[in-house]
Amino acid sequence: MENTRAPDWDVIVVGGALAGSATTCLLLRRNPKLRVLILERTERLKRRVGESTVEISAYFLGRVLGLTDHLLEKHLPKQGMRFWFSNEDARGFDRCSETGPRYNVRLPGYQVDRAVLDEHVLATAVAEGAVLRRLVRVRTIALAEGGAQAVEWEDAADTRHTATARWVVDASGVAALLARQQGWLQPNTEHPTATCWSRWTGVRSLDDRTLAEKYPAWASRANGIRSTATNHLTGYGWWAWIIPLKGGDVSIGVVYDQRITELPPGPSLGARLKAMLMTHPLARELLATAAWQEGDVHFRRNLAYSSSTHATDGAVLVGDAAGFIDPFYSPGMDWISFSASAAAGLITDSFRGKPVAPRVARHNASFALSYDRWFRALYRDKYYYMGDFELMTLAFQLDLGLYYLGIVSQPFQHGTRVLETPPFAHANSNGPFRLMEFYNRRLVAIARCRQRRGTWGRQNAGRYFGFISYEFNRQLPVRVLGLLGRWLMLELREGWRSWFAAAPAAATLEIKSLPILS
Repeated sequence: MENTRAPDWDVIVVGGALAGSATTCLLLRRNPKLRVLILERTERLKRRVGESTVEISAYFLGRVLGLTDHLLEKHLPKQGMRFWFSNEDARGFDRCSETGPRYNVRLPGYQVDRAVLDEHVLATAVAEGAVLRRLVRVRTIALAEGGAQAVEWEDAADTRHTATARWVVDASGVAALLARQQGWLQPNTEHPTATCWSRWTGVRSLDDRTLAEKYPAWASRANGIRSTATNHLTGYGWWAWIIPLKGGDVSIGVVYDQRITELPPGPSLGARLKAMLMTHPLARELLATAAWQEGDVHFRRNLAYSSSTHATDGAVLVGDAAGFIDPFYSPGMDWISFSASAAAGLITDSFRGKPVAPRVARHNASFALSYDRWFRALYRDKYYYMGDFELMTLAFQLDLGLYYLGIVSQPFQHGTRVLETPPFAHANSNGPFRLMEFYNRRLVAIARCRQRRGTWGRQNAGRYFGFISYEFNRQLPVRVLGLLGRWLMLELREGWRSWFAAAPAAATLEIKSLPILS
């Protein structure tokens, strides 16, 4: 006899951090009568990597979730991205070549304490009707196409529970519960990056008065605020972030391509992190009296992975549970914005009686295509040139200009529903993707040629490029066209050396398993 018992819940959300709680808020705002259960492993959500928003995630948090007041009260306004380069001629940090906004930025962004933000959005989801269970460990999710999904978990007393729902949202983060359980997890062996990070105290501010008095020419060349930007230190094969948080702590970490470099040896993970940072003159200035917080030093290898399946008729993956590429350019919360919006749209449509199968197929195709193109257009082998002032400054301007032109402008012009289609998945995105993939590949080839000729990073000392932030106006496409012209001139001046040479094969690392972040 067929079991026709109704599910216990309409939706069960596994994971209460930003991806899960944001999806819950979107669902309940579209249908307040939904019965939504959130299962969260921790008693209190912790800080995590992903403290910096960019324009899409700031739009999502502010205009879609309605968190602008919270962001202004509990977090710091972000003043764009700033890059610092060095070579043997940059003995002092004021000699480091610098790229960054000359004035404060036009569109909002934030440096967020993820523990505070995530708890606030989770509390909002509960206030809007969700039921929350904490200190639970989800063990298994039994999928049933078009039926009742069964979720089994243990509570703090090790008592086992099972509940059913028409839909399960996997927001388990890098634990990627469903992707691991179902065999969908796909390590990205073409992008073998690793990261080490911590929170620090005693970090000197770039807007410190004594620095301005000591280096007046350096201080006066930028009219905006430097300290609340995401400041990037760069080197060959690696970069580091410096992100201030409300209350005085500073998030600092390095990300590196394991094919090119490695953390230096040291007595502890924190010491190794600091040793790598101190190879850069700016870090030597800012971290002279700083200290990392003991017990808050983290390390993870093989960051990049994806899932071969993003949704079934009954389950959908959001945020890091669906994949991760790289923290450079802070895309993680953009990915949450798109995946949470698409998941809420898919589930809402199913409860409205719309056909599920074609929507699931479209969802899977869109997110698989987006991940692949996002990686190939922006990140493949980028670590070979990101530490070169001239190449990275050109790439940054092109990347940012096309981001504004093709992605950031869309929700401002067409509304929030465009967030249900991830980047590069739209039918009109093939041309821009091909362009970005091509110039990224060419900059990699030029960087490798410079390495062989001994000219890599020759402009990393004594240069400053202060740019005016992008706006949605007629100048935006003109500026992008001008940058493409600069790229063409670079090809004619220097790139021709690699036009006919066989590109060296990029080494790959064998990745036997993907470790879970601790």
